[in-house]
Amino acid sequence: MTEGIDPSFNFHSDSDGKDPDKYSPTLRRYHQLLWSKELPTGGRFDLAPEPRRYLVHRSSRGVFSLSSDAFTTRLGKRAGRVIREIPDDELPKWPGYTVGSAIVFPANTVDGKQTINGARGFLANIADSPDLTLECIRRHYLGVQRNPLAEVLLRYKDFFDLFGDFRGYVNFFLLQDLVEDDGRAIRFFHPFADFRTPAVPKSKPDYLRYLQASNDFIRARNRRIAEAL
Repeated sequence: MTEGIDPSFNFHSDSDGKDPDKYSPTLRRYHQLLWSKELPTGGRFDLAPEPRRYLVHRSSRGVFSLSSDAFTTRLGKRAGRVIREIPDDELPKWPGYTVGSAIVFPANTVDGKQTINGARGFLANIADSPDLTLECIRRHYLGVQRNPLAEVLLRYKDFFDLFGDFRGYVNFFLLQDLVEDDGRAIRFFHPFADFRTPAVPKSKPDYLRYLQASNDFIRARNRRIAEAL
């Protein structure tokens, strides 16, 4: 297990009923411990808290101010109509907001425009889904502009350049359980056809499959984090 990290810890338990991404001290400490390490492009990505900032990296590579984001989502509001049709005892048990669900993205705004966190939640064809977000990031590294997050990802090109390529990004943030074919394809939680298919499941079977895939990814990433050196 990575020293000082409990993959089963639920960040709602120490955030006083507020947003764990802002108010859980354990989540911020876990992000600092996990991502302060060697970059695939050379040098270290050391992170530290600063006044009025969540975590900051400062080096010759630049200054990167980061925020925490829940990478996974249960689509509670967006899939509300479908969820109301499902008895509670049929819903797969949620692992809770554990470290396997969390990620960091740049927090600074550029030209007053949306951050990555804001855009992936705002766009209906992403709907905060981690698989769709990662597909956009994969296309960013390939130089393919045909994706809903293309513009916002380009605004943070310097951040993504730190990891070299898509494989470097995936390996750095321990996202291997969301990719297949040696990183050339995404393991989608829901049928996908070039962002033309709905991001939110429209039926009970589709939602249950989505939720199970999400839970499986969270548990797999928790295990991967626990085994990280």
